[in-house]
Amino acid sequence: MSKLIERRSIRKYDPTVKITKKEMKEIIEKTNRAPSSMNMQPWRYFIVESHAAKEKLRPVLYGNYLQLDTSAAMICIFTDLKKYEYAEKIYDKAVAAGLMPEEVREKQLRNIANMIPTLSEEGIEKGGLIDSGLAAMQLMHVAREHGYETCSIGGFRHEKIADALGIDSKRYKPVLILSIGKAAEDGYPSVRLDVEDVTTWL
Repeated sequence: MSKLIERRSIRKYDPTVKITKKEMKEIIEKTNRAPSSMNMQPWRYFIVESHAAKEKLRPVLYGNYLQLDTSAAMICIFTDLKKYEYAEKIYDKAVAAGLMPEEVREKQLRNIANMIPTLSEEGIEKGGLIDSGLAAMQLMHVAREHGYETCSIGGFRHEKIADALGIDSKRYKPVLILSIGKAAEDGYPSVRLDVEDVTTWL
C-alpha cells in the first residue's frame, strides 16, 4: 500500500523525541517545493517547540492539548498578505539559477506591480490559504519521509493566535496548525467517500 494513503492523524507523540533545527530546516526546504500561484510561496512557518512558546499557544486552542503537550513541535502555518514583496527576490534567484530569462523576470514583475492595486486583502488571503494548504499537505508527507507523524488542527481561535505568539496579525493570517513528532500511537483508521460521491465527469 502506498505511504500516501497510509497516513493517519496522530494525537499522541513520544515527548522525549525532539527534532533538531537542522532536520526541521530540511523538512521545511522539502515542503517549500509545493506549488503556489506565481511561485509567490506565501506560507510562513512559526515553529512552536519550547515549553514557554507552547504555553502561549494553549489558550487559543479548542482542545488538542495532547498534541500540544507531547509533540516535538506545533507548526503554525500562516499566509503572508505581503507575499508580493518577495517577488523580486524569488525571480532574481530564478534568473541566477538559469531557470528564468531576464526578460521574463521583468515582465512578471511588471505584471505584479500592475496587479497589486487591483487586489483586495480578502482576495490575497484567499489565494494564500489555498497555496498554504498545499504546503501543509506536502509537509505532512515530508514528515513521514523523516520518520515523524502529524495531525492537522483547524480548531483554534484564528482571531487570537497571531497576537498570542507575538506575530503581526495584520500581515499574517492563520491557516492551520500541524503537530509533529514521533508517534506514540497508531492513530485511528478512517473511511472516505466513494469516488462516485465526489466526482462528476462532464
